[in-house]
Parts: sequence; structure tokens; C-alpha cells
Amino acid sequence: MAFELETVEKKMIEELSSELKISKISFASVLKLLKEGNTIPFIARYRKEATGNLDEVVIRAIDEKSRYFMEVEERRKTILESIEGQGKLTEELKKAILECKTKNGLEDLYLPYKPKRRTRAMIAREKGLLGLAMRIWELPNEGHPLKEAESYISVENEVDSAEKALSLARDIVAELFSELPLLREELRQFFFDTGVVSSKIIEGKEQEGIKFKDYYDFKEKVSKIPSHRFLAIRRGEKENILDYNILIEEEEIFNKMLNLQKWHLKSPFSEEYRQAAKDGFKRLMMPGIETDVRVELKQKSDRAAVDVFAENLKHLLMSSPFGSKKVLGIDPGLRTGCKLVAIDATGAFLENETLYLTQGEEAKKRAKLTLLKFIKQYEPEAIAIGNGTAGRETETFVKEVLAQNNLKDIIVVSVNESGASVYSASENAREEFPDLDLTVRGSISIGRRLQDPLAELVKIDPKAIGVGQYQHDVFQPLLQEQLSHVVESCVNKVGVELNTASVELLSYVSGIGPSMAKKIVSHRTAQGAFKSRTDLLKISGFGQKTFEQAAGFLRIHGGNNPLDASQVHPERYDVVEAIAKDLNVPLTNLIGNDKLLTQINLKKFINKDLGELTLLDIIEELKKPGRDPRNAFERPIFRDDILEMKDLKPGMILEGIVTNVTEFGAFVDIGVHQDGLVHVSHLSDRFIKNPREVVTPGQKVKVKVLEVDIPRKRISLTCRLNEREAPATPKNTKDAKAAKPGGKPFFKSPFDSL
Repeated sequence: MAFELETVEKKMIEELSSELKISKISFASVLKLLKEGNTIPFIARYRKEATGNLDEVVIRAIDEKSRYFMEVEERRKTILESIEGQGKLTEELKKAILECKTKNGLEDLYLPYKPKRRTRAMIAREKGLLGLAMRIWELPNEGHPLKEAESYISVENEVDSAEKALSLARDIVAELFSELPLLREELRQFFFDTGVVSSKIIEGKEQEGIKFKDYYDFKEKVSKIPSHRFLAIRRGEKENILDYNILIEEEEIFNKMLNLQKWHLKSPFSEEYRQAAKDGFKRLMMPGIETDVRVELKQKSDRAAVDVFAENLKHLLMSSPFGSKKVLGIDPGLRTGCKLVAIDATGAFLENETLYLTQGEEAKKRAKLTLLKFIKQYEPEAIAIGNGTAGRETETFVKEVLAQNNLKDIIVVSVNESGASVYSASENAREEFPDLDLTVRGSISIGRRLQDPLAELVKIDPKAIGVGQYQHDVFQPLLQEQLSHVVESCVNKVGVELNTASVELLSYVSGIGPSMAKKIVSHRTAQGAFKSRTDLLKISGFGQKTFEQAAGFLRIHGGNNPLDASQVHPERYDVVEAIAKDLNVPLTNLIGNDKLLTQINLKKFINKDLGELTLLDIIEELKKPGRDPRNAFERPIFRDDILEMKDLKPGMILEGIVTNVTEFGAFVDIGVHQDGLVHVSHLSDRFIKNPREVVTPGQKVKVKVLEVDIPRKRISLTCRLNEREAPATPKNTKDAKAAKPGGKPFFKSPFDSL
């Protein structure tokens, strides 16, 4: 059965544009642009007229939903061809398949016709029991089951009694009942609406699985359970600590399904039908549908967890950069010493030394002299110190040296070093610094993270950065895809300096990729700095399409054309030159000149190829060419007298940095090597459902210490600085229900959800 692609696309545009609440023209334009090989960042930035000014989020939703739609269509095509090949495709069935919009629905319709292993119903049919089964199925008003079954007794077919005949016939009816699409859909919905996720501790695993204590005897509705709790239960099951099931009121739901099937008591065959239906319900329907629900619940939880990770990663990548300034980087250490490196304003490594702070006064004195020597020689504007083991002690030492020598202009910054060790051991780090120790590479990474978090963090697998929840439990291809989208979006939003960018950073630029990124760096190394964006066309394989997709996101400061340092795409340089000519000024006088730019008569430059949206973008860019969309750098401040957990006392008010945001709260670095947790119920004076409503990774917050549990390394914090105990009760019934998942108290402990 042939499918016209044009017809399918027309149907897709009709349905999905309505679902996404955008115009059919915009939807169709995005599809066309994607088919032509344009990237999402390019479409969102440089094709606004075509899309109706859709942003990256909507364009990505169009891409994802259209791909799912086509997968459903392909499956529909396969199912129709299979049933037609069997000679069983009725007009009614064909209509139902064509109108179905979900994969599960299609599989329900296909189930009776799907090739399957030999079943009890097949065996019964082979023994000639179909006729008796149909009598039960049709529920006639006359007849007698046992008497009619006697005619099906057959020595040859090993049916030695009427009871055996009825039993076999019921197997056929059970299968027929279990394959009814309407009932399968209803049962699936019953599971979602009324099902309860239940977990219990496996006997004897109480001590081994203490971290799953909250789930030893746990129940929560399928419709209410949040992602982090479901994934915790799944992990407990995987580690053989918990047993987990989805419970429903089987008898009640079975009776409802019988009523849907218009089952009635008047027929003499009613009891046979009921027995068969119950067997089909419990043996054939329930296991498969429960599996479907488990899979869908897992997918839903995965998507929620991945969304949290992606949002956190976006904020981390878009953290404020210190900028192109000289810095010293220190990777703290106790036994092996602190690795000190000097880095120039471009991020280039200059020199390294080791400072020993815990091996006696003489060693500490030498460390001070070494640090002062580096400061005098390399004139850093900041010293970046990793926040791992011995981080605060190292910070205290550095601050003392600066204070004693009146070096007040140099700032000291604690830098989150998550993933730095992953980078330092990577192939890329070995290629860049083959002769340096792992820890020295780590120090370089810490220093560069202060200068430009985005440029350095793209060198690390996003999963190693540590801003997700249950990241190893979710579907890994989904996680990888979403995180790659986030990195790509951030890199292209900020823009990349072509003459200094690493291979890793360039590989995320629209249209480039890892292979072309290596060619760009090789060409730069061999031929020297790029003087213009068009120089890229000299690279083998860098064609016009790649240039179109990439050029606008690449910057060249100090090149031949000042527009190369801006977001203005080369395809629009002629427009900018025409504007400068119209205003009778040189191009260089136009750039950054607000007064002149406000005099532009837009209507003079609008034509069929250039609309108002793009013109306004160009003018905004010309006002502040190459502007960085990230916030200005702001120095975090930790209390000098708080270095370790033992220094904390309930009631202390501290400043900290949000390091991770989950569904149940936010983790905050307060400078004691162990992040504290602010439970969602303690993040705001008002009731909130999602921590992301009020905090993001990298944000500075003030917190108060509620509880310190040193043996379990747990710190409980609150952002409600005037509050002593639990937060206020939600103000309305709806909020109250949302605040009590599974009927549990609104607030017990910040660690209930871990």
C-alpha cells in the first residue's frame, strides 16, 4: 500500500501546527529549512522572516514532533501492508488504523494480526474448538454450554470431555477479549488514572540498601509520582534492593471492562464468558499493559530528568566569564601539593609549580615565595582555586599571602572543578599538553574555567559536569542528544572567536562538526590567523553551505572587515554598506554609533529577500557588535572562618553558589567541600512546585543552616532566612495536594527525596 509523502506531510503540518499553536506557513517553512540542511541555531537567528520569528525551542519541538509523526506513519504503513497481505484488511479496520495517532494504539489494532508464538488459543483452534468459542463469545439467549460442548469431544484431538472442550474454547475467548483495542486502551488509561507505584524492601536487604530507606514501604499514584522518586525506585530495583509493582483495583476495573463489552447475565453462556474474560484480563492483558505503563512512566521520568539536567547545564555554560585576562590556576592537594599554573589572557599555558602547604613551615614558606614570584612575573588579575579537597585551606593561604603583601587588586575565586579530572585524563588534554602531569592539566582547566566557562566546559562530556539527577539511570541516547542540543545552542548564542577557539568549541558551531573543526585549527596553525571570514572557504571541504551555516557565529576581532567581529551574517554585509552609504559615513563610523543607527529609515531597505525582523536584528547588533549575552562577572564571597562542616552551626547565615537544581531542591556550595541542600519547600516564601522557578545553577544565594549531619555528610539549608522551622502550609487545596505526593507530610526532611 503506497503512501504519498506529500499527503503525509500535509497531514502532519495540519495536525502539528495546531498542536504547537503556530501557523501552518511557519511550520512548513521550518520543515523545508531543516530538509535543506540548515541547523536550528541558523534558522532561529538568520531566517526569522521565513519562520515568523520562531525561537530555537519551538523549532526544535517542530523537528522532534515531525520525526515522531513520521515514525508513526512508517509503522502505520507497515501494519496496513501486513494485514492486507493476510487478506484481512476490512474497510472498518483500515479506517481505525488510518485515524490512530499513537504507536501504542497502532500496536493494539495490529495485535490480533501480528505473527506470534504458538498460544493456547491457537492450540484450541487446531483442536476444532472455534465454533464453541464463538457461541461463548456471542452470548446467545438460548442453548446449554455443557451439552453443546459434548459434540466437540474427540479422541483424535485429545478432547476427552465436555469440560475439557469448554476449557479450550475459553482459551480462544480469552485471547479474543485480550486483543480488543478499545479495552486495551481503557486498561492502559485505568493504570495511569488509578494505578499506584508500590515498592517494598527485599527481605534481608535493609542495611545494604539504607539509602533507599524512604522506599522500603512506599506507595504513590502513577499520575502523581515525580521523576526523581520513580527513578530512585527503578535504581533500587536494579540494585536488587527493592521490589516494585504497579497496583490497580483488578476486580473493579475488570467489571468496568466487562460493562464496556456489553456483557450481560441473561445468556446461558455468561459464566463461561466471564471466566474466559477474566483469564484474558489477568493472564494476557495485565502483564503486557503493565509493561507498557512501566515503559511510558520510565520514558516520562527520563524526559523530566533530562530536562532538569539540560536546564542546569544551560545555566552553567552561560555562567559569567571573567574574560580575557591573565590568571593563575590552582588545583588544591594535600599530600601531593597544590599544582599552580600561570595562564595568559588567551588561555595559553605559561608555567607550572607545586605548592606544599601541609609539609611543615619551611615548605609553606617556599610556597609563599613561589606564589609571589608567579604574581610578580605574570601579573594575574585573579587566582582561580578548585573547590575540591583542600580548596578552602588553599584559598585561605592565598588570601593571607595577598593581604600580607598588599596585593588587594587580585581577586581570589573558588571555581567548581567538577569534571576537571575527566578533562585532564582525556585524549584532547593529552594532545594539547603531552608533557604535563594530569593534575597540572587540571589546574589549567580550572584557570580557563574562570576566564570562560563555556569555552572550557565544552571540552568535557556534559554528563561528567555533575549538574543532573539520576543521569546514569535515564535513557542515555536521549540524554546525550538533549545535552548536545544545549551545548550547541549556548555556543552559537555566545559566538566563537575563530582565531583562538579550541577544536572542541568550534565543533559545536552551526554547520561545522568535529572533523571540520580539526581542519580549521590545522589551517590556522599552518597559515596563521584568519583575516576574514571568507578565508574559511580556502579550507578543503569548507563549502558555501558550511560557510552559510557557520559564518555568522564566528568572530574575527582585528580582521580586515569590522563586521567580521559581529553577529551580522556575511550575506547581509551589502545591506550594512548600503546603510552607511545612505547616511554618508564610513562603515567604521556606523558601527557602535547609536545616534546614527536611530536615523535609519528601515523601509528603504526592506525587500522580498530582507524583512523588518532581520533589519532590526542587524541594527541592534551594530549598536553593540559582538556583545556577550552572558551576565557580567560577579565575585562570590565565602566566610573566611567557615572552612569545614564542623565549623557550621544551625542558624548561621551564609552566602553560597547554587551548583545543581533537581526536582526536589537545590544544592548550594557554601565553601565546606560538601554542598548543602535547600529542599524545594525551603526555597521561597511562597509555595513553588519546581525549584527552577526561583533558582538556577551559578546563582548567588543567601542561606541559613538548619541542620548539620557530619556522619552522613548532609547539610540542610533554607533560603527562608527569617524562619526557624518548616515553611507555611500551601494556601489553596490544589497546592496542598501537590505538596503532599503520596499522602506524605508536606515537609519532613530535606533528604526525604534522595
